[in-house]
Amino acid sequence: MTLAGGIDVGSNAVKAVVLDDDEQSARVLGKATSRLRGRELRDVVESAFQRALEEAGLARERLDYVATTGEGEGVEFRTGHFYSMTTHARGGLFLEPDARAALDVGALHGRVIRMDARGKVLDYRMTSQCASGSGQFLENISRYLGVGLDEVGDLSQRSQRPEIVSSICAVLAETDVINMVSRGIATADILKGIHLSMAGRLVKLIKAAKVSGVIVVTGGLAADTGLVGAMREIAAEQELELELRAHPDSAYAGALGAAIWGAFRSRRVSLPAPSAGA
Repeated sequence: MTLAGGIDVGSNAVKAVVLDDDEQSARVLGKATSRLRGRELRDVVESAFQRALEEAGLARERLDYVATTGEGEGVEFRTGHFYSMTTHARGGLFLEPDARAALDVGALHGRVIRMDARGKVLDYRMTSQCASGSGQFLENISRYLGVGLDEVGDLSQRSQRPEIVSSICAVLAETDVINMVSRGIATADILKGIHLSMAGRLVKLIKAAKVSGVIVVTGGLAADTGLVGAMREIAAEQELELELRAHPDSAYAGALGAAIWGAFRSRRVSLPAPSAGA
C-alpha cells in the first residue's frame, strides 16, 4: 500500500486528493478544492490539502509521497512535481479507463492530450492564447449576467433560441454579450450561444488532434453540463466518431494524476538495489 497526495495548483483554484495506491488499483480517500479569490497561494494550498487529509483520516506524516502539478512547483512540502499534461492524462485514464484522449478545459486554455493505455502522453494540441475558449472568459460573462457558475450549465440547457456570439476574441465577445443584454435577449439563450461558440473551438481542436473514440473531459469546466452538452451536439452534427465523457471527479484529474505518478515514483525509489551479478 502506498499513500500519496496530489495537489493541482491552477489559476483560479487548488485541488487536492489523497489516495491509497497498491499498484494494481488506486482508491481515493479524500479530496478538496479551495478557490484562490485573491488569497495567499500558500494558505489556499494548505487549506485544500488539510481538508483532503481530514476526509481521508490521515496525518500528513503518513503519506509516502506528495506530488504537485500545474503551478505547484513552489509548494514547500512537496516531494516532487509533474507536468500538468502528464497528470491530466493519467488522472483522466483513472477516471475513464476506456479513454485514449483527455480534453482539459481550464481557466486559461483548452487542450487535447492523446495518451496510451498506461497514461503516457503521445501528443497534444492547445488553443491559442485568446481566452474566449476558457473558464476565465465564462466566469467573466457569468459575473456580468449575475449568474453563479454552478447555475450556468442548467440555464444553458433551457435555451430555446440560442444567440450565437459572433467573435472568437474574448474582448469582442464580451461586447457582444453586453449588446445582447441591452436587446433583451434571455440569459439562457446568451449562455447557450456562448457555450456553442466555445464548443465549436474545442471540437475543432479535437479534430486537429486527430483523436476519436472515448475522450474524457477534465479541468474545471468539465462540470459545466451546458458546455459538455454543446460539444456533444456539435460533434454529432459533424458526425464525428467520438464520445465525450465527463466524470463527477473530472476537476480533480490533475491532482489524481499527480498522486498516482507520485505513488509510482515512491515505489520505484523504495525498491531494493539489485544484488551483485544480477
